Amino acid sequence: MKRLFTLSLAFLALSSFIYPENKSKKTVIVWQPSHQTDTGKDFSEALTCNAIAEAAMKQKPKLNEHKVWSLNQPNLHHANVGSNTVVEHTSAVIDGKLSGYAYEINKANELNADVFIALHNNGGTNQHAIWGFIHEGDSYEAENKELASRLVNAVSKATGLINKGVLFDSWTGRNDYVCKNTGKKAFYSLDENVNKAKYRVLLEIGDMGISKTFLEYPENQKKIGQTIKIELAKWLEEKGFK
Repeated sequence: MKRLFTLSLAFLALSSFIYPENKSKKTVIVWQPSHQTDTGKDFSEALTCNAIAEAAMKQKPKLNEHKVWSLNQPNLHHANVGSNTVVEHTSAVIDGKLSGYAYEINKANELNADVFIALHNNGGTNQHAIWGFIHEGDSYEAENKELASRLVNAVSKATGLINKGVLFDSWTGRNDYVCKNTGKKAFYSLDENVNKAKYRVLLEIGDMGISKTFLEYPENQKKIGQTIKIELAKWLEEKGFK
């Protein structure tokens, strides 16, 4: 009997080793507000987008959320300026220094981000609108399009910003950053070769020209952030994420 009991314990121990307990990982959300301070006249895209990110993070439900932001960080190049589609501003190492964008994406990767949401303001469109962008050609393209579409639609309904839909990052055709997989121009922060999060979306919220007053109004920043968070939480719940 004692031998049988000992064998049973050994079997249970071996089973636990072969079939380890599946501990559910809490989904990691990373917010990346723009760090750009040079994109509009008498306007700080960085401050506007950071206010939206902060409002989102404060909105219930409380998730496993983090913010990556290079603004005023020392020992970086283009920490407060630069374009997401220019090699010099993103992937380039200059005088031994990483870019602001590289710093942010590295931080997101260190956090093991599952969902990455970049917040920007558009410019030169003359449209009071909201656009969603996703990276073209990776394995989570369909899921990213669904998430971006839902966030864009929710903000449009809550604020009156015109819903301009979801576009590929290659659509802009700007500058010289290229995804090595597709050979197409891309957004550095959404490139799956750089950003390891499965779900990656970028929102261009309003136009810093025609929407300037709207974007700078604190209550609008708060409403946008809260709306994004509420819709994100719904999407996570529907997908079964913790």
